[in-house]
Amino acid sequence: MVKVLPVMTNDEITLVHTTFKKALYVSQSIGDLFYHRLFEIDPSLRPLFSDNLTEQREKFMSTLKSIVFSLRQLDTIIPIVRELGQRHTYYKVETRHYETVGTALLWSLEQGLGEDWTPDTQHAWSSAYTLIAQIMKDASVHA
Repeated sequence: MVKVLPVMTNDEITLVHTTFKKALYVSQSIGDLFYHRLFEIDPSLRPLFSDNLTEQREKFMSTLKSIVFSLRQLDTIIPIVRELGQRHTYYKVETRHYETVGTALLWSLEQGLGEDWTPDTQHAWSSAYTLIAQIMKDASVHA
């Protein structure tokens, strides 16, 4: 059975792009907020990560940037996102962790973007995360 991926509208993609450009100015803060919130929500995730959270944060923000700015060319990033999902399986990431990661990511963006975090922004980012997480989860099943 082939799963149908969630679809993002052009307006949602534009909003994700625009707000991520703003988020890049506080990317260190957003990355720090993300990991702090992630481990606060689920402390059992901490051992899955390196002790060097500075390096981890930089990788996370770099990967997020690549994905965000490739949302209009989804066919070019699907193989990369699938490989990322498969790799996360080897890191002991479970399907249930994706919800926690999404919650921490959206919260971190909300904190970092402040007044630029609107209901439309939240919806657009939720759509983007749902899309990418679905690709990763599907790939992890086949790892």
